[in-house]
Amino acid sequence: MEKDFSCPPNHIGFSAKKLFGEMGEIADGAIAYIEKDGGGPIELHTHKHSHLFIVVKGRARIDMDDKQTVINENGSFLVDGSVPHSVWNDCDEQTVMIGISVK
Repeated sequence: MEKDFSCPPNHIGFSAKKLFGEMGEIADGAIAYIEKDGGGPIELHTHKHSHLFIVVKGRARIDMDDKQTVINENGSFLVDGSVPHSVWNDCDEQTVMIGISVK
Protein backbone atom coordinates (compact mmCIF):
# COMPACT_ATOMS: atom_id res chain seq x y z
CA MET A 1 0.00 0.00 0.00
CA GLU A 2 1.23 3.52 -0.78
CA LYS A 3 2.59 5.69 2.05
CA ASP A 4 -0.17 7.60 3.88
CA PHE A 5 -2.88 5.44 2.26
CA SER A 6 -5.23 3.20 4.24
CA CYS A 7 -8.14 0.88 3.60
CA PRO A 8 -11.45 2.32 4.87
CA PRO A 9 -13.68 0.10 7.00
CA ASN A 10 -15.78 -2.43 5.05
CA HIS A 11 -13.67 -2.05 1.85
CA ILE A 12 -11.57 -4.68 0.08
CA GLY A 13 -8.65 -3.98 -2.26
CA PHE A 14 -9.22 -0.25 -1.74
CA SER A 15 -6.66 2.30 -0.53
CA ALA A 16 -7.38 5.96 0.04
CA LYS A 17 -5.57 9.09 1.21
CA LYS A 18 -7.28 12.30 2.34
CA LEU A 19 -5.96 15.16 0.23
CA PHE A 20 -7.76 18.10 1.82
CA GLY A 21 -10.52 19.13 4.20
CA GLU A 22 -13.03 21.95 4.09
CA MET A 23 -11.49 25.09 2.63
CA GLY A 24 -14.13 27.17 0.89
CA GLU A 25 -16.58 27.13 -1.95
CA ILE A 26 -15.54 25.29 -5.13
CA ALA A 27 -15.93 27.48 -8.22
CA ASP A 28 -14.71 24.95 -10.82
CA GLY A 29 -12.21 22.20 -11.49
CA ALA A 30 -10.00 21.06 -14.36
CA ILE A 31 -7.48 18.36 -15.20
CA ALA A 32 -4.17 19.25 -16.85
CA TYR A 33 -1.59 17.16 -18.68
CA ILE A 34 1.73 19.02 -18.38
CA GLU A 35 4.58 17.86 -20.59
CA LYS A 36 8.26 17.82 -19.54
CA ASP A 37 9.45 21.46 -19.22
CA GLY A 38 5.83 22.62 -19.57
CA GLY A 39 3.72 24.84 -17.38
CA GLY A 40 2.73 28.44 -16.96
CA PRO A 41 1.90 31.08 -17.26
CA ILE A 42 5.42 32.25 -18.09
CA GLU A 43 4.95 35.37 -15.94
CA LEU A 44 3.66 34.92 -12.39
CA HIS A 45 -0.01 35.93 -12.12
CA THR A 46 -2.69 36.59 -9.49
CA HIS A 47 -6.48 36.39 -9.35
CA LYS A 48 -9.35 36.55 -6.85
CA HIS A 49 -9.76 32.79 -6.37
CA SER A 50 -7.28 30.32 -4.89
CA HIS A 51 -6.19 27.05 -6.53
CA LEU A 52 -6.12 23.65 -4.91
CA PHE A 53 -3.68 21.61 -7.00
CA ILE A 54 -3.69 17.80 -6.75
CA VAL A 55 -0.95 15.84 -8.55
CA VAL A 56 -2.26 12.50 -9.79
CA LYS A 57 0.90 11.50 -11.67
CA GLY A 58 4.40 12.96 -11.81
CA ARG A 59 5.49 16.03 -9.83
CA ALA A 60 4.62 19.72 -10.06
CA ARG A 61 6.45 22.85 -8.89
CA ILE A 62 4.60 25.98 -7.84
CA ASP A 63 6.67 29.15 -8.24
CA MET A 64 5.52 31.95 -5.93
CA ASP A 65 7.39 35.27 -5.60
CA ASP A 66 10.70 34.15 -4.02
CA LYS A 67 9.49 30.68 -2.92
CA GLN A 68 8.92 27.33 -4.62
CA THR A 69 6.78 24.42 -3.46
CA VAL A 70 6.93 20.92 -4.95
CA ILE A 71 3.83 18.73 -5.03
CA ASN A 72 4.64 15.05 -5.30
CA GLU A 73 2.39 12.42 -6.83
CA ASN A 74 -0.73 11.86 -4.67
CA GLY A 75 -0.15 15.19 -2.94
CA SER A 76 -1.95 18.52 -2.88
CA PHE A 77 -1.26 22.20 -2.22
CA LEU A 78 -3.50 25.25 -1.89
CA VAL A 79 -2.18 28.39 -3.62
CA ASP A 80 -3.59 31.71 -2.41
CA GLY A 81 -4.71 33.45 -5.61
CA SER A 82 -3.49 36.84 -4.34
CA VAL A 83 0.12 35.53 -4.25
CA PRO A 84 1.89 35.77 -7.66
CA HIS A 85 2.33 32.21 -8.91
CA SER A 86 2.79 29.82 -11.84
CA VAL A 87 2.80 26.01 -12.16
CA TRP A 88 5.44 23.83 -13.82
CA ASN A 89 6.14 20.15 -14.45
CA ASP A 90 9.01 19.19 -12.13
CA CYS A 91 9.96 15.78 -13.55
CA ASP A 92 11.11 14.08 -16.76
CA GLU A 93 7.69 12.62 -17.61
CA GLN A 94 4.22 14.03 -18.15
CA THR A 95 2.56 15.33 -14.99
CA VAL A 96 -1.20 14.94 -14.51
CA MET A 97 -2.72 17.49 -12.19
CA ILE A 98 -6.21 18.45 -11.07
CA GLY A 99 -6.83 22.13 -10.36
CA ILE A 100 -9.79 23.21 -8.25
CA SER A 101 -10.67 26.92 -8.06
CA VAL A 102 -11.71 27.84 -4.52
CA LYS A 103 -13.56 31.03 -3.61
